[in-house]
Amino acid sequence: MGMPLEKSPVSAASGRVVDLADQCVQCGLCLPVCPTYALDRNEAESPRGRIAIAAALARGQVSPSASLREHLDHCLGCLNCEKACPANVQYGELLIETRALLGPAPQRPRLLLNLIGRPVWIRRLRRAGRWIAFHRWKNWLARRLPKHSAWRAALLVMPSEDPAAPVRAGRNPAEKPTLALFPGCVASVDDAQAQQAALTLLQAAGFDVAILPAFCCGAMDLHGGATEAAEQAAQRVQQAWTASGASQLICVTPGCLGTLRRALPDVSVADPLQLLAAHAGQLRFRPLEQRIALHLPCTQINVARSDGALLQLLRRVPGLEVMSLPRPPYCCGAAGSHLLEFPERAARLRDDTLRQAAALEPQQLLSSNIGCRLHLAAGMEEQALHWPHRHPLTLLAEQLDCDPSIRENRLSDH
Repeated sequence: MGMPLEKSPVSAASGRVVDLADQCVQCGLCLPVCPTYALDRNEAESPRGRIAIAAALARGQVSPSASLREHLDHCLGCLNCEKACPANVQYGELLIETRALLGPAPQRPRLLLNLIGRPVWIRRLRRAGRWIAFHRWKNWLARRLPKHSAWRAALLVMPSEDPAAPVRAGRNPAEKPTLALFPGCVASVDDAQAQQAALTLLQAAGFDVAILPAFCCGAMDLHGGATEAAEQAAQRVQQAWTASGASQLICVTPGCLGTLRRALPDVSVADPLQLLAAHAGQLRFRPLEQRIALHLPCTQINVARSDGALLQLLRRVPGLEVMSLPRPPYCCGAAGSHLLEFPERAARLRDDTLRQAAALEPQQLLSSNIGCRLHLAAGMEEQALHWPHRHPLTLLAEQLDCDPSIRENRLSDH
């Protein structure tokens, strides 16, 4: 890991990282469930190895060289290791704290991340792209950029179709709504249908829902070591939440939930699937004779922990054959900005996931996380796998058998 230095830029690191690292008993039970260890078979690419690196950095025993920090930056933050850990190491917290000590990586695509965190800009650019038929030549342009280019990866995952209109309440919520829906940034553009579907389903189950403004929760900054920007995003979340007057916050994107919970530690922040499953008796679904492959994002399993609720709801659709993709150590490789910062590694992980999906011979693919779904869709296009892909909430809303007054929010009318 390098020779100890008398003075390191991280020699004054907080004891918090050291305390978290010291919880690790070095048992190695995390290795079999770690996607990056499965990819490289390198101890430094495992949770145990990264904990040792973080501890050494925090104690000032090693210098934060580019090669050393790369092992930390390769981490997907999937948190499979936390579920396997007998010592209850808070690995996710350790990773955030260590990256904050190091600061953003020099190669981090700041301009690109700044752009995709602003939904208004995304919609304007997509509108301009429609005028010049950008979808016809974006892949041609992307493939002329280097394979390691973040801009190449961004072009390949950009959907060709026009985004849906932003989610709207459809009916006036109560003066003090039960729920507030957080739209996010990319999700507010490319998962607007899923957000409208959540609204339809929740209203059918008897909930009043308010819609917060669309902006970035700060997840990519938080996990990228950009502490100041992450704190500013957290303050914006707090302000929007306070103004909503709701009693519970929901988000259809599992990848945002951990960051929202961090910003609002005293607030109940949930995946709407959990609320819908708890009120499943109030929902009826029309039959659908179809075989689907269900991709369960790491954050849905390990952060939202709503995978059971999702399966419960899908199994209520008569005729629907639900086949879940294999669990750890598999990860699609999207992992927030990972697909932009390390596109070649992300593609290797994605292709493994798609091979698993292809073996199931599905008629469509469902995934709850917009980053995962766009990443998988780019791989599907590359491999000529012509499965429709969407958020599970979209399918559930389309199959909802409900009163016509609720159907006004159905996606077909959106």
